[in-house]
Amino acid sequence: MENTRKSGQSTMSKIADNSVLNGLGCGLIGAFFPRRNTNTKINITTKSSDTNVVKNSRRCHTSTCPKNSISSKNKVSQVVNLAYTQKLRREPTFTSSELSMTIFSHRKSKANGTLNHSSTGNVTLLSHLGNLKLQGNQNSSSDKKAIQKKGKILIGNTARQTSSTVKSHQPGSSFRSSANKLDPDVLKSLGNEQYRQGKLEEALDLYNQAIAIDPRNASYYSNKAAALMSLGHVIEAVVACIEAIRLYPSYHNAHYRLARLYVRLGDAEKAIDHYKQSGRKVDKKDIAEAHDIKRQLLKCTEAQKLRDYNTLLKETQNSITLGVDSAPQIFAMRAEALIKLHRHEEAYTTIQKVPHIKTELCACLLGSVKTVYLLITRAEAYATVGWFEEATAAAQEATKLDQSNEVIITILRRIEGLASSRLKGNELFRENKFSEASFEYTEGLGQEPYNSILLFNRAACQFKLGQFEKAVEDCTAALVLRPSYTKARLRRADCNIKLGRWKAAIQDCEMLIQENPEDEEVSRVFLKAKNRLQKTC
Repeated sequence: MENTRKSGQSTMSKIADNSVLNGLGCGLIGAFFPRRNTNTKINITTKSSDTNVVKNSRRCHTSTCPKNSISSKNKVSQVVNLAYTQKLRREPTFTSSELSMTIFSHRKSKANGTLNHSSTGNVTLLSHLGNLKLQGNQNSSSDKKAIQKKGKILIGNTARQTSSTVKSHQPGSSFRSSANKLDPDVLKSLGNEQYRQGKLEEALDLYNQAIAIDPRNASYYSNKAAALMSLGHVIEAVVACIEAIRLYPSYHNAHYRLARLYVRLGDAEKAIDHYKQSGRKVDKKDIAEAHDIKRQLLKCTEAQKLRDYNTLLKETQNSITLGVDSAPQIFAMRAEALIKLHRHEEAYTTIQKVPHIKTELCACLLGSVKTVYLLITRAEAYATVGWFEEATAAAQEATKLDQSNEVIITILRRIEGLASSRLKGNELFRENKFSEASFEYTEGLGQEPYNSILLFNRAACQFKLGQFEKAVEDCTAALVLRPSYTKARLRRADCNIKLGRWKAAIQDCEMLIQENPEDEEVSRVFLKAKNRLQKTC
């Protein structure tokens, strides 16, 4: 039993010793961003407000017409513009209060690919959400104006010349869409407004719609990444940023955003690399922070190699404080340390903080070695709380990535053995064969003596056999591993009543009542212990 325990203690450390940083290079973007049909016909009718028409009319007379001569054609043009302006004043315009109905119409008609926009008007673009500048060439303002006049596309920031007559302007200006044509910039702008209001799910849906129409616009993916980051979907945000950079390699905002994501994921090297490609977005504090995180992660690795689990808990917490709040590797290290220290409840809670993502995607982003370590740690943590099916599935996923690793195979077999012992014991217990069931649970505990589920199940058999003292011991051992294990605490209270330990039983019941005041079983045991105590006094 002692040898088994020692081998178990060194299991995850052996896997983690080989931890290296792996790059992407797995065909990630092609796998997760298939091209969509961009010929979907979606209709929208937008009308400019009367204020913008008047401004456009004035702009015409001040910029395109000669200052010293006004022809009869210009007079006619003024009359026409005035009549058109008066007509628009009688028509409804889009207001911010109608935004919710607009989003609802978008979603309602998304299924059939058409969109009827009954209310129209102006939407303000957010300059901090993907409205990009071509920072790669660092053009002056005069150069940018020249580019605009030539009709070239400036991603997400300036005029885009498309096959339709749709025109979009600088952030903060109005835009006008031609009839029966949907400009994806409209959806992006609506998404920006939803993002500004904190409606992240709605913003994400609108960005996805814009991507479906124009999957080659990098700003849509960058804005999508911003929404995903705010929602806590860090891995998905990384994928979106990578696609934005693939479409536009010198996209400073996307590089900066990806660097911030890598900081949260605990990949300091990649964070530093993308900071260097962020242009003026990055400052010295960002670079210094990444280097601090790099040094901190080395401390975690060193503590893990030395199997100094108390220090490992301290250093991983320091990493989280520095901003590494979404790193699977850090949470896996913490979970490992907690398992070795027999704090199984905390280990399970810790590993639950790691988002569940597909193994292939995880391997591409983190590398196969880190992914195997994460899966094995998850399997161990699940097994400690009796989630044997989930633990087995996680261990099997790890073997697929590293089929020749004997350590992984040994862990898988041990978890399968624990699951088998519980299953056989439960079947015997249902048949009232309590001695045989207790034997099966004991067999499982021989493989893993610190398993709260098997300890509690054996205590249940001992209670049925009248072995109340042994049952109390097993329940106490289970509660040390998992202090909030309600069934074990209630069983211990029942055993203490049988042993005449009324005060101990009442103490357990009072703790259970605090957690769940409406539990009828707890109330029954509590009243029973209280009545017995009163009779003895």
